[in-house]
Amino acid sequence: MEATAKVEPIAGDADKRSVERSTIEFPYLDQQNSFEIAEGVHKVGGSSCDWDQLAAHFKQAAQGGGFRLRLICAKAFGLVVYDRGRISLTNLGLRSVDPHQQKAAKVEAFLNVALYRAVYDKFRGGMMPPTAGLEREMITMGVAKKQADKARQAFQRSAKFAGFFEFGSDRLVAPSVQNGNSNQEQGNDEKSKGETSNGGGGKGDGTGGGAGDGGDNGSAASHPFVIGLLRKLPTPETDWPLKDRAKWLETASNIFDLMYTGGGDGTVTVKHNPSSTGSNQ
Repeated sequence: MEATAKVEPIAGDADKRSVERSTIEFPYLDQQNSFEIAEGVHKVGGSSCDWDQLAAHFKQAAQGGGFRLRLICAKAFGLVVYDRGRISLTNLGLRSVDPHQQKAAKVEAFLNVALYRAVYDKFRGGMMPPTAGLEREMITMGVAKKQADKARQAFQRSAKFAGFFEFGSDRLVAPSVQNGNSNQEQGNDEKSKGETSNGGGGKGDGTGGGAGDGGDNGSAASHPFVIGLLRKLPTPETDWPLKDRAKWLETASNIFDLMYTGGGDGTVTVKHNPSSTGSNQ
């Protein structure tokens, strides 16, 4: 059964004969609903699960029209496929449940829908018409007149969920994504990696996270104590009094005592000598 408006997924045969058919594909439900279906499959079975298992997860009847419609729409967005009572995530569906790739997956899933792609290609980067005008445009693209209102509503909710209304609900602009993240997210990732590996340069307000962030897994540079210590470093070529340097070095020594074993019975003393040009350890 098609996952689009070409085939009425619930209506009976008598209704089908009397309903004007759309000639362009579009889902009846919005994209958020379909991402919930993909997340449900992931939670129940990883990459696939039985139809009955997924219905139970959502507390819906497996053979009910509401549940079937949700699956049809998820398939229309390219997130799932199903056959013989088994539902599987597509490659796009797997990316949709990965937080690091979800933003790009939303964009790709949105543009998978023929109607949404047609509207985007016509109005990309520009002003869209108001409600009545948008519905008329959809009708010219192949949406049946009696389905235009439903198609328009699902489209607008999906566009908002996928991030296409970032600059306003009257302007359709695709989010900027790179390797599954927005450009801003990508920049933050690179900043975090750079500050961890380069000793916490900059203003000392880096975004390095807990253990394992911004460096090789298990490396000393990724330890939260070290990250916190490096964040305290002031900006290079600014004034840093000797007494503050000594305090930082003493803190570093204490942190190393917590991090490492085998220090022996010796002690490390940091002395602040105002007549000196530096501190000794």
